[in-house]
Amino acid sequence: MAERMTERRTSMLGALLATLGPISMSLYTPAMPQLVDAFGTTDSAIKLTLSFYFAGFAFAQLLAGPLSDAFGRRTATLLFLGIYLAGSLLCAYAPAVHLLLAGRLIQGIGASVGITVARAIVRDQFVGAEASRIMNLIGIMLAIGPAIAPTLGGLTLAAFGWQSVFFLMVGFGVLSCLTMIMFLKETTVPDPNRARPRPVMDAYRLLAADSSFLACALVMAGAVGALYAQSTMLPFILIDTVGLSPTQFGMGMLMQSGAYFSGSIALRFFMRRFGGEQAVRLGLLLIGIGSLMIALSVQLIEPRFLSIMLPVSFYTFGIAFVTPQMTTAAMFPFPHIAGSASALMGFIQMGAGFAAGVVAAVLGMPVIAFGTVIPIMGALSIAGYLWFLRAV
Repeated sequence: MAERMTERRTSMLGALLATLGPISMSLYTPAMPQLVDAFGTTDSAIKLTLSFYFAGFAFAQLLAGPLSDAFGRRTATLLFLGIYLAGSLLCAYAPAVHLLLAGRLIQGIGASVGITVARAIVRDQFVGAEASRIMNLIGIMLAIGPAIAPTLGGLTLAAFGWQSVFFLMVGFGVLSCLTMIMFLKETTVPDPNRARPRPVMDAYRLLAADSSFLACALVMAGAVGALYAQSTMLPFILIDTVGLSPTQFGMGMLMQSGAYFSGSIALRFFMRRFGGEQAVRLGLLLIGIGSLMIALSVQLIEPRFLSIMLPVSFYTFGIAFVTPQMTTAAMFPFPHIAGSASALMGFIQMGAGFAAGVVAAVLGMPVIAFGTVIPIMGALSIAGYLWFLRAV
């Protein structure tokens, strides 16, 4: 039986679930250069640990969404959190890089439920301005975890070594499980028939045939996907090229998370006066400015912390203005398959980030890849919005 939670509880639980994926990346990124030496391997092999995580996260969402429609948000969440814990333990005790890769893949599969269910429980209970307001609150709280995580990861790495970073993930997974057991109510009416192959495929066909949904997903792919793509490049740019220590890198990433947090706060005031549509347009303008700054800075300026992170901050501030409204617009027509809609949107976002990370790895030069791939993703987001305006 479906139950209704308060806005505050929905926001808090949604934020905790939504941060599962980003924290599992940002805690880990300061350790990436050290892992090259720890496992006696190459930069490319360690970069693959992120790619495996992205792949597991992206593809498993396509399963997590329908399972949450079929068996309930609560059951699916606890199942996938258990998978996440298993992957985290495998990473912590991995004796060789191939087992680390396997652990990261399993982690990604488990973490995929987070953002999928977070968006679904909002759509189950709220629409319109209420839904956008909750998504904005989730965005504000979402900025806090990833802001703290790189700093915490860098300090833990310096004090206790790379394994401790994965034990932090184990602790976060346990905390998430206990919280969901105690506070998450079932917000949909489960229907096991939705887990059968034909209804699953029918749901995805319905979504894929909707131009408005695809346009919103493309906007999000270029915006949020850029954050995932940057996580594969920034550790190597700021640590190996700029010369920051892992701890300094963790502290430096507060600039990115602070931009997202500031953007989310500013959005609350902006929407009261100008509305969601104008917020999206301003956000895309900032993404465009950030993209142009990134493209020019890597060509004209020797890489420095501010030459990299100031354009990233413009881009990230813009993402905070775009995300709530476009997420709400994409999911509004599909209350009966909210889990599947959330999953496909997440798959497109993560798929874009994964593809960008692969392109960056192929290019082989993080600074050049950063200055090429991220501006292209910004242009993709703007193009998606122009398509959305024609589709509605």
